[in-house]
Amino acid sequence: MIGAEHERQRLEAEVAAAARSLNGRAFEFEAPVDRPLEAGSYVTIAAPSRALLGQVIESRLELREGPEVESATDAATRYRTRVRYYAVAGRGRVLEIGEPLNDAPVRAAEPGEVGAWLDRTAPARARLTIGELTFAPGVPARLDAGGFARHTFLCGQSGSGKSYALSVILEQLLLETDLRVVILDPNSDFARLPLARDDVEPAIAGRWADRASRIEVRRSGDEGDSRLHLRFFDLGARSRAAVAQLDPLRDRDEYAALLTVIEREAAGASVVDLERWIVEPPPELQQLSLRVRNLGLLDWPIWSRGDTSAGLLERRADDDWRALVVDLGSIPGERARSTVAEAVLSELWEMRERRRPTLCVIDEAHNVCPAAASDPVTQLSTEHAVRIAGEGRKFGIHLLVSTQRPSKVHDNVLSQCDNLVLMRMNSAADIAHLTGLLSYAPASLIEQSTLFRQGEALVAGTIVSHPTFVRVSGRVTQEGGSDIPADWAAVPQPAG
Repeated sequence: MIGAEHERQRLEAEVAAAARSLNGRAFEFEAPVDRPLEAGSYVTIAAPSRALLGQVIESRLELREGPEVESATDAATRYRTRVRYYAVAGRGRVLEIGEPLNDAPVRAAEPGEVGAWLDRTAPARARLTIGELTFAPGVPARLDAGGFARHTFLCGQSGSGKSYALSVILEQLLLETDLRVVILDPNSDFARLPLARDDVEPAIAGRWADRASRIEVRRSGDEGDSRLHLRFFDLGARSRAAVAQLDPLRDRDEYAALLTVIEREAAGASVVDLERWIVEPPPELQQLSLRVRNLGLLDWPIWSRGDTSAGLLERRADDDWRALVVDLGSIPGERARSTVAEAVLSELWEMRERRRPTLCVIDEAHNVCPAAASDPVTQLSTEHAVRIAGEGRKFGIHLLVSTQRPSKVHDNVLSQCDNLVLMRMNSAADIAHLTGLLSYAPASLIEQSTLFRQGEALVAGTIVSHPTFVRVSGRVTQEGGSDIPADWAAVPQPAG
């Protein structure tokens, strides 16, 4: 057995790190097990004319057949056995103009080589620094701001660092571009977006203070200009009917009564008069009044009532803001939250002809545009999201859709996303769903997401030159919503 083991070690040590390519674009390689080349890592290939930078797309451990050797257990017993040994093999792509290769030496690239190539090939647009490259420590991970003219999908399971990563991306967009941002914020994660962290460098804090003066956070329960409110009569016709759960054919009489109320409001009736007609209705409004009271619509805190400050939809039409955070998490009641989300998406689409470039962030998108809507309002918001995903780009409306569960988001939204920011995912079903929808991100790299630590991500699409593994860092603003501390899991201390 000693002879076989010695031969195995010799064979593994003799595996040469080499690459082969027929076209100078894609390559195959092999490498020794003590110097593995990981999927997503960078390599330098010694081509005949010059060194080329490449990226490993797939890497696997291969068990290979070696020669037969004679072994002995004692002086009298000898036998022959086939030696098996390991080598690393895989495939990759050349990141610059290459040439055919035949057993060209290949090695792990140095961080400086990767950084130099990125600087040399970077487009002449704003670059958003979101951390550092996983496989080139110390090299900044930068996104191409122009790539956000395409829709973006960000996903990661709970605890992956998804909210932190989303914050870093949005901060960089606000710092380095003029793109407007509207955020549907279901967990109040961005409620403190105007406030810089105490440990931020003074120069960056100063720049952020300038941006913060044009960031608005609208919250239910606030007073004055920061209050989140809208008028029922500012909703579209389909939205109003959906909120009241009315079908124009099934509920003909009540639908007609609703039109009567709308006509009276348009003719100048006050909010007080309208509410009185609902609470103490004339005969033609009795069934509608009963529906409104049973649904508790008058109790929703989102209605403007007598508030004369600019409502949420009115504010959308102004031009003096950069970011508008719609704090859905501050609204009690799922149906009221859904109504506000639907109203914002509807208003974005209605104002499309203004062609004002705007990024619409839909966090926890499985609640706003789910694969299967469970109520009329969510059905409408899903329709708006699908329409924006399909046609919004030509009007300057871009989506950034974020969720923990990609399989629960409508496929017609996800399939239109040309950018992916993927954090840790453990669900095999969700990983399979992504690989089936997003062909620009290699399946072999998506599958690496099960191994990610908190804050690590795969970025692919038009915001990067190639699928890139990053460690996200460098948040500027304070956290809003946060997890409940797990103090209950602490080791109990002895009494006394």
